[in-house]
Amino acid sequence: MRLILIRHGQTPANVDGVLESTVPGPGLTALGHEQAEKLVAALSDERIDAIFISSMIRTHLTAAPLVAARGLVPVERPGLREIAAGDVEGNSDEASIHQYVHTLLAWCGGDLDVLMPGAERGHDVIARFDEVVAEAEALEVDTVALVSHGAMIRAWCSNRAANVDLDFVSNHYVANTGVVVVEGSAASGWEVTSWLGESISDAAAMGVAADRSPASEPLED
Repeated sequence: MRLILIRHGQTPANVDGVLESTVPGPGLTALGHEQAEKLVAALSDERIDAIFISSMIRTHLTAAPLVAARGLVPVERPGLREIAAGDVEGNSDEASIHQYVHTLLAWCGGDLDVLMPGAERGHDVIARFDEVVAEAEALEVDTVALVSHGAMIRAWCSNRAANVDLDFVSNHYVANTGVVVVEGSAASGWEVTSWLGESISDAAAMGVAADRSPASEPLED
């Protein structure tokens, strides 16, 4: 099947560079609403049989124009929510960002035993997203859209897609309302076929080596 993974639109926390993972969390900025509206045209050529959203308001608002255009009822699942920031929730200082990003990248590299201080281990994060994907698969339809969060999408893809690894996700972020397309199944395996509108091979070729300093890492909460 085909999974269309969509990051939410811009939030006030994104603008301020704040680690924000509370539920239900903030809504969208004016730009975020515009980004959500543009998703309708951007995905006009895509068949979408069902839409899942996280328990965070920003995914509800991001999905709303697409839901209205397709006449679908969105399915809310907490498993799609952003990776909890734990002890550094609400912070924007360099040390806090480093802690969050360091843990995320450890998971992207396959070390799922690492604990996000005050929150979850990687195994728990990937498992809760897996549960939603399994539910989507059980619908036995062609294409399902999952409106989720940037760090969550990177973590899941690097652990479940055969053609995406730590190096790739370190150099390729997920912009607000960015779309990642994944095809396959849990049984046969998953592959990313498109990352922000580029084929996976083109995206890899265009990737710029990431400056791993905390200040350079775009927050995707």
